[in-house]
Amino acid sequence: QVQLVESGGGLVQPGGSLKLSCAASGFPLNYYTIGWFRQAPGKEREGISCISRHDDRTYYADSVKGRFTITRDNAKGEVYLQMNNLRPEDTAVYRCGADDDFSALSLCTTHTDDLDAWGQGTRVTVSS
Repeated sequence: QVQLVESGGGLVQPGGSLKLSCAASGFPLNYYTIGWFRQAPGKEREGISCISRHDDRTYYADSVKGRFTITRDNAKGEVYLQMNNLRPEDTAVYRCGADDDFSALSLCTTHTDDLDAWGQGTRVTVSS
């Protein structure tokens, strides 16, 4: 069974850091492009950072560029999102998604829900 499970969310003060993890099971992680998406209440889903299956090329949305870093550890079957200098507008539910038909750019900018796998999400709240 293909499964993604996120962890690492929580409450953090503005300017703080969090590291999210996306653990894959049931499929070889290195065969898939993985993306981090977020959705805040009343807003559309935003693809914020993705890493390609082929060459580990990365994509970052302008809203997180320079603050967030995506990495992957294929041996552990995990993808990470290091989030620094967090802002209140980063508050959202963060989910990871996987698909073997997308590049990093195309995965992060797709509007489809029909990916090979989705995680259930982890909540990040940035507030003082």
